[in-house]
Amino acid sequence: MRGSGPATITCIVSVHHGARFLAEALDSVFAQTLQPTEIILIDDGSTDDTAMVAAEHASCISYIRQVNAAPAAARNIGLALATGDFISFLDADDVWAPDKLERQVRVLETNPATGMCITHLQDAWVEELGEERARLGNADLASLVPGLVQCLVARRGVFELVGRFDATKRLAADDDWLSRAERAGVIRETVSLPLVRRRIHVHSVTYQMYRRGKDRRVIPMDRTRRLNLTRG
Repeated sequence: MRGSGPATITCIVSVHHGARFLAEALDSVFAQTLQPTEIILIDDGSTDDTAMVAAEHASCISYIRQVNAAPAAARNIGLALATGDFISFLDADDVWAPDKLERQVRVLETNPATGMCITHLQDAWVEELGEERARLGNADLASLVPGLVQCLVARRGVFELVGRFDATKRLAADDDWLSRAERAGVIRETVSLPLVRRRIHVHSVTYQMYRRGKDRRVIPMDRTRRLNLTRG
């Protein structure tokens, strides 16, 4: 149970070869109507200009670099360093809506029994994949689907109960964690708005799954109470 002071929020950003999009992702964090207390950027062994982009924001973030070990391991480093009452995540090629954190923290503050809150997400294909997107049937229906870890805000105590991400899983570690949280009885609520924009580009896992017809966006909803909120 946290104290009576203002909520503290940690944002953990994982990046691997994300220099092209990282600045925009960080800008979406800086633009939040409810600002995170700390932003921890974990560089998962990038060899592009990621470190240079991070250096341009050195006064606002904590930057940690690790040998490439996949997003789960990067997020676990962030969790080990996090001090916030609430924990949030962002991939370096994705973008948050300005009111994402405010809406989710409001849900958690209003409902003390709720351990975590997720939002919906919206796919955003890069311009050079326009023809591919059309070939795949304009596959961007994610605005109607609950999202993954980049859509999550959870109480820090939930990670003490459920544990961290399984670093042996290079893919679907967020699905695994959400399933463990479900089994542990963590109550989850959903803000039914697309507050995360997930960028689809040639190096993204989602793009590869689209091409194989194995998009994995749907997650179990057994213990979720939908909040049909509207903007405004």
